[in-house]
Amino acid sequence: MTAIGWIQIALYCAIVIALTKPLGGYMTRVFTGERTFLSPILRPVERVLYSVSGIDEKQEQTWVTYLVSMVFLHVGGFLILYLLLRLQDMLPLNPAGQAAVAPDLSFNTAVSFITNTDWQSYGGESTLSYLSQMLGLTHQNFLSAATGIALAVAMIRGFARASSKTVGSFWVDLTRGILYVLLPICVPYALYLVWTGIPQTLGAYVDATTLEGAKQTIALGPVASQVAIKMLGTNGGGFFNANAAHPFENPTAVCNFVQMVSIFAIGAALTNVFGRMVGDERQGWAIFGAMGVLFVAGVAVLYGAEAAGNPLLHAIGVDGGNMEGKEVRFGIVASALFASITTAASCGAVNAMHDSLTALGGMIPLINMQLGEVVIGGVGAGLYGMLIFVIVAIFVAGLMVGRTPEYLGKKIEAREVKMAMLGILILPLMMLGFTALAVVLPSAVAGTNNPGPHGFSEILYAYTSAAANNGSAFAGLSANTLFYNTTLAIGMLFGRFFIHIPALAIAGSLAAKKRVPPSAGTFPTHGGLFVGLLVGVILIIGGLTFFPALALGPIVEHLAGQAGQSFASAP
Repeated sequence: MTAIGWIQIALYCAIVIALTKPLGGYMTRVFTGERTFLSPILRPVERVLYSVSGIDEKQEQTWVTYLVSMVFLHVGGFLILYLLLRLQDMLPLNPAGQAAVAPDLSFNTAVSFITNTDWQSYGGESTLSYLSQMLGLTHQNFLSAATGIALAVAMIRGFARASSKTVGSFWVDLTRGILYVLLPICVPYALYLVWTGIPQTLGAYVDATTLEGAKQTIALGPVASQVAIKMLGTNGGGFFNANAAHPFENPTAVCNFVQMVSIFAIGAALTNVFGRMVGDERQGWAIFGAMGVLFVAGVAVLYGAEAAGNPLLHAIGVDGGNMEGKEVRFGIVASALFASITTAASCGAVNAMHDSLTALGGMIPLINMQLGEVVIGGVGAGLYGMLIFVIVAIFVAGLMVGRTPEYLGKKIEAREVKMAMLGILILPLMMLGFTALAVVLPSAVAGTNNPGPHGFSEILYAYTSAAANNGSAFAGLSANTLFYNTTLAIGMLFGRFFIHIPALAIAGSLAAKKRVPPSAGTFPTHGGLFVGLLVGVILIIGGLTFFPALALGPIVEHLAGQAGQSFASAP
């Protein structure tokens, strides 16, 4: 580890902190219906959209109708994307002549993009047409990101309102999220990416002759527009198979830094939105602080492990950090930082191959996802995931002092705790359940690139990434099979929507409650003690749930490496 490396990490954290309050203030005005500096331009467009769609923006919904609206949107999105992939060989904007996508892969991909997972069992430039990338993937990137924001705002209203039967209008929240937040940032962002050298064209692939005289086909396409929303919306799906390690998606170190900031920007700002809407910004900063503690700890371990390098190489006199699978233009610190950010934020974009991380280095992305990606998290998903943990932490605090727990003047009772536990337990059920199934099936194990604990980690990482709606992978796993495409898609669906249900149920329950004034026994939830309790609850739940699985994978791999044992690649 170097001083320059830590300065890069500190600079990144400082910029994210600096953006949190102004962006949070702007988003608060957007979702409370107040006037913003973009209102003169966008408000007429918003009215037209409501008129065409038959939406009354003043008519709010209960949590049940809010959920039903969200489900209908995603069912329609799934059908459109599935048909688009199955019929792409007959549709325009296909200069490379890509064939129709197989049924199981189309199912997996359609589920992946409507759930904001963007898991890819294919190479984008060798599988999808320009139309599929734009109308299918980029379109869903906007919708899935805006849905996450809308769900977070609805849950915030549950804490902010009293004696209310409604939590807002899904269609209004969705529209405002896209129109006022995502699009105004993505348009100049995409233009910046084009300026850095990222392609944005509908022209055909280019054939070139190398210096050695070999023929090479250079894939192009409308890349910049997809990269902008994939990073800002924490989608992560790459236009190219190499994702953000490809020079056409991430050409320079400065571009890489900007992309990392954009991954965290909205998720961090939503903590400030929470504080503002509940009437106490300190509450938002407390949640942000808990996220920050977990993030910095993860970055420190991952950076340290990659900087230390491979103990097996040290044993034969080869010193230095682990550069395997990393781009020279980024180096160890930027690669380690990106890996922590993308798995903490439910993004899934990668600028290095996670399969090539050291054993302990690869464990940190796994832990980030297994904790529910509440460390900033995906846009919206991180906040409502963290608020679920807040309810459990408040419940634990209430048990310790022997009184009914309360948070922000709302009594936390059995219904909220049950819903919170449902939201927490669905992830390990999908992650560990499908991993257990896969490791006993010879056909599934055959898809791993390595035997032993690293092969186990490849399978565990895949199902963890799917259920956490992350989308990154230990790339050694060959997942484009009927078994993996189907089971991973099921994990994505449950990991997304079976958290939405309890989150909205909690929002509806809390919104209907009256506010209780604080008393001498009220536990303060804006200080360091609460941050420590919240972090402790998250780590204890995560440790008790996932430590046995981690012990079978990255931990035993690390200990074996320290003892001089390696695991050869499968023949």
